[in-house]
Amino acid sequence: MSPAPLRVALLGAGTVGREVARALLERGSELTAADGAPLVLAGIAVRDVDRARAAGLPAELLTDAPAHLVAAPDTDVVVELMGGDEPARTLIAASLGAGKAVVTANKHVIAHHGPELEALARRSGSALRFEAAVGGGIPVLGPLAADLAANRVTAVRGIVNGTTNYILTAMTDEGRGYDEVLAAAQSAGYAEADPSGDVEGHDAVNKLVILARLAFGSWLAPSAVTTIGTDGPGAGSPGITGVGAADIAAAAKGGRVIKLIASARRGDGDDAPTASVLPTAVAADSPFGRTAGVLNRIEIDAEPAGTGVGRTEAMTRRSSSVRAVARSLTTLPAARAASMSAARMPTCSRSRRR
Repeated sequence: MSPAPLRVALLGAGTVGREVARALLERGSELTAADGAPLVLAGIAVRDVDRARAAGLPAELLTDAPAHLVAAPDTDVVVELMGGDEPARTLIAASLGAGKAVVTANKHVIAHHGPELEALARRSGSALRFEAAVGGGIPVLGPLAADLAANRVTAVRGIVNGTTNYILTAMTDEGRGYDEVLAAAQSAGYAEADPSGDVEGHDAVNKLVILARLAFGSWLAPSAVTTIGTDGPGAGSPGITGVGAADIAAAAKGGRVIKLIASARRGDGDDAPTASVLPTAVAADSPFGRTAGVLNRIEIDAEPAGTGVGRTEAMTRRSSSVRAVARSLTTLPAARAASMSAARMPTCSRSRRR
């Protein structure tokens, strides 16, 4: 007997939301796990119904009342793609409180309200999935939470914002100034009209908070992440806003290039992790140095548990598997089924900008 379909409510139908909607409508059977419930798109909440209809989305699925979709008793999974803080946070919280699984790529909400939302999910037995919030094209959050769970992660670092990496690469390769490259990036669609979230490091901070949560098991306050350096490239200014031609030239003389590196390191004992998002000079021929344009790169340092040739790897894999089983057994059956199917739902990475 095949399981009953899981009805999916989609909140937001922008660039990413439209592609998720089309994938569910056109390739729903492909997105269904072999032993999972089929996914059915139950509704799409948008700001402008007429515009969404003109974009080709089915009129019968459209609504401008997202709260009604969340509250509908036959909604099983809520996919939040609205972005921003409110009303996204309230809708995610309401969904989890009602026992519905949630899939979101909203790094701001997860970074700033993660503890609250995790607690809600734990109390209700709901699944909260946010793998697409960091490095949409790099499957890093799942491995951190599962495959590396038996290891002791000591540090995580990366280039996690494509906009700033594009700007720094162009300044280095083309010899242009920050303001000129930023204007070109905005014209090309790589940077927002208000680029502060990217160039001041806020976007990278949100992503680092999420990475640190899975790496170290605790939440960092975004305000605790250092974004203004006291020395080095761009010192005294947030993110990359203070990086100038002199910084680029000084780095080049030493065979280095400047990258905006998000970095978090586990604290000693009970000490809190230390974290920063700062312009950093790295060797031009290093993996970070060769990560150019809008590309991202994430590196993880971890200490394997156990000792002995061959035994360490086997023990780590088995311990991680046992942890995965334990986590699944603490989830209510309905939510666990929703989580398994939600994990197969499509994610779209806006690699041009993020």
